[in-house]
Amino acid sequence: MQSRQPHFLGRALRRSHLLIGFGIGSLLLALTPMLGVESSAAADRGHDPRSTLAPFDQQPATKSPHHGIVPANAMEPAAPTLDRTGWTAAASDEETGSENGRAANVLDGDSGTIWHSKWSGTPAPLPHSITIDMHRTAVVSALVYLPRSNGGNGRIGEYSISVSADGQSWASPVATGTLADDAGAKTLGFAPQGMRFVRLTALTEAGGRGPWTSAAEINLLGDPGTPAATVDLPRTGWTAAASDEETSGENGRAANVLDGNGNTIWHSKWSGAAPAPFPHSITIDMHRTAVVSALAYQPRPDGANGRVGAYTITTSTDGATFGAPVSAGAWRDDDTVKTATFTRAENTRFIRLTVTGEAGARGPWTSAAEIRLSGPASPAVHGSWDRITGFPLVPVATAVLPGDKLLAWSAYAVDRFGGSNGYTQTAVLDLKTGKVTQRRIDNTGHDMFCPGIAMLADGRVLVTGGSNAEKASIYDPATDDWSATTSMNIARGYQAMTLLSTGEAFVLGGSWSGTAGDKAGEVWSPDTRTWRTLPGVPAAPAQTADPAGPYRADNHMWLHATSGGKVLQLGPSKQMNWISTSGSGSITSAGPRADSGDAMTGNAVAYDIGKLLTLGGSPAYQNTPATQRAYTVTVDGDQVRAARTGDMGYARGFGNSVVMPDGKVAVFGGQALPVPFSDATSVLTPELWDPATGGFTPLATMAIPRNYHSVANLLPDGRIFSGGGGLCGDCATNHPDGAVFTPPYLLNADGSPKPRPLITAGVPPRTAPGTSLTVSTQGPVASFVLMRAAAATHSTDNDQRRIPLVSAATGTGTYAVSVPADPGVVLPGTYMLFALDAQGVPSIAKFVTVS
Repeated sequence: MQSRQPHFLGRALRRSHLLIGFGIGSLLLALTPMLGVESSAAADRGHDPRSTLAPFDQQPATKSPHHGIVPANAMEPAAPTLDRTGWTAAASDEETGSENGRAANVLDGDSGTIWHSKWSGTPAPLPHSITIDMHRTAVVSALVYLPRSNGGNGRIGEYSISVSADGQSWASPVATGTLADDAGAKTLGFAPQGMRFVRLTALTEAGGRGPWTSAAEINLLGDPGTPAATVDLPRTGWTAAASDEETSGENGRAANVLDGNGNTIWHSKWSGAAPAPFPHSITIDMHRTAVVSALAYQPRPDGANGRVGAYTITTSTDGATFGAPVSAGAWRDDDTVKTATFTRAENTRFIRLTVTGEAGARGPWTSAAEIRLSGPASPAVHGSWDRITGFPLVPVATAVLPGDKLLAWSAYAVDRFGGSNGYTQTAVLDLKTGKVTQRRIDNTGHDMFCPGIAMLADGRVLVTGGSNAEKASIYDPATDDWSATTSMNIARGYQAMTLLSTGEAFVLGGSWSGTAGDKAGEVWSPDTRTWRTLPGVPAAPAQTADPAGPYRADNHMWLHATSGGKVLQLGPSKQMNWISTSGSGSITSAGPRADSGDAMTGNAVAYDIGKLLTLGGSPAYQNTPATQRAYTVTVDGDQVRAARTGDMGYARGFGNSVVMPDGKVAVFGGQALPVPFSDATSVLTPELWDPATGGFTPLATMAIPRNYHSVANLLPDGRIFSGGGGLCGDCATNHPDGAVFTPPYLLNADGSPKPRPLITAGVPPRTAPGTSLTVSTQGPVASFVLMRAAAATHSTDNDQRRIPLVSAATGTGTYAVSVPADPGVVLPGTYMLFALDAQGVPSIAKFVTVS
């Protein structure tokens, strides 16, 4: 029986660390409304040291007219819940005198029984830990913590997670963070790896109610197909051999899995009297020894038959003796790329994939379009990732602050949005300590979900619109306070903002909230704290041709402020526009962005003075394929030139881009087919663009997808924060966490830090355009650069800009550093001043406000 049946999807996805949790066919949106957050907590168990917790302070949410719907695949986790049969649990301490609070209760399947730290007599002090022994090695990617259902006391606040192969040796934590003080289940993710023991340590109690810790249930999630900190191995010289292959009825030879063509396949023998029975195996011979840590399998693009279901992967150094499996499992029955993370990295030559079942049970067949292998990344070439940091909310918007802080917020709730509720959940990450603190902001009457953001001239953060569409709020990092400012004249959500060279703030578009239509520009004055309308700056010329109309077509514009209060709108519409904010304002065409189409869900970043890079995007907001294309846009006075540069290795929508002090641009996350709240078609390989070559190179893979509602920010130490994604309520694609990426420029080949320049003196807290600074350094420095402290949301960060400075040595370790005089170049605001050595290694930055 021939198995090559027609397949209506008909398109293979290019693979190199694409997380495809579900088939493209399942990306059709399900009519699943996001539900409001629970507004009350159950009563406590009743004994004195754990008195009843007051109800959680969330108000009932009113749904927005634009309340979202979640794709069906977002409701199913990409990682399987591991079978707990045979597991045991042991705790640092447990309550056995006054109640059954034994550690074993977290594995009994009964959420009504709990582990509780010892509280009778003299309570055991924090920290408390509980260790799960799986009694076997498995790939684990997350711990799911379910708080007790009958009260608040003992809910975990700050936590750490450590793993071990033997229960004796414990390395640094794989995850740390802070959890929200509510009764919902918490998924605490970390980089997938093989282990036997997992330890959860509670450092604080979420509500500060006492020195207690409790848990109703603990589960572990297995391999999500997202191997962390890996890169594809080059396949040059590889060969493939199979236990059987079809050569009569079609060209189904094993060699096809290595030809780079997704339309040619290996197929098990099916012609003749009887198809070859299971198992079927295919063996890759790399003809050299390499460290391998994951295998990626791409199903055939033209039909379902032969998709791999149950499988094992083994390795060998000689092709004769294969060891115990490094991976085993069962893949979903869809057409997406599947990745198996090994329980241990193997220094090997031969890798064998053995298939014991067809995913859809259609017959005794096996097929594969492509097979790739990946190994550990080289830190000096690909960078490295720090541990996962958990947040008590999904960081949908972030802003870098002086004092090594990162401000983040979500919506009225920590894990979902909807309505106009008049308050926002916020958090601040202390970059020095790694601690995250949460606070609900009520005094502004502003739900700041899906806002516009501008970093003001004095370093404050202006946030506009969103769920409370006409509101505007200001955060002051000097006082850690939020305040309301005058509301906008036009209600907006998904609008674009930028600070102007005049120190005013400009906003345009935003039909996601309020009445959809032509939402003309407005300008906010820091002097009067009021808005003036710009009737001469309609949004229509800057819209894309999205089939949803202005509701999607005027979202997330890419704005670059220049001299004289002017703004270049360089996307995502394919037409670029010059905007004047003087008087009533005006908007005129600046020409097309070379041969680019509309690129909604893409982004742009200013990597040099008058030079910008645009990356990715898609013709419409969702359900249209993203592009791999990137373009440079050069601004010289009123002249704008756009040109195509090298393509990214992966098509991306909903990705995030960050310019680094050396002028290179790193791009993180995104999807090949942008779909809000879905993690299907995720791109897990970041890339680095070099302006000297125009080319992109791959970086170490991410452990967690970063798509819709994700962010990325340059940090004061020259590293990059990447986090968030989701905010869809009871879905499996919420990512209330982030991780810090260390770029290659900071690392030696062995992963140790490179020596860095050090700024020792001469950077005042405030300076003016046109001034010269006398900066002292430890050791020689080749250059200085200003990097504007920036804010990101929805893949857009119009605050980013990199300004190389003219400098000259004035003595040993002293330099005259000139700040540009044009406020259209050095836009008013707070900057990070970096010194770079001759190899491009940056110092830790000093903050300075230029205004």
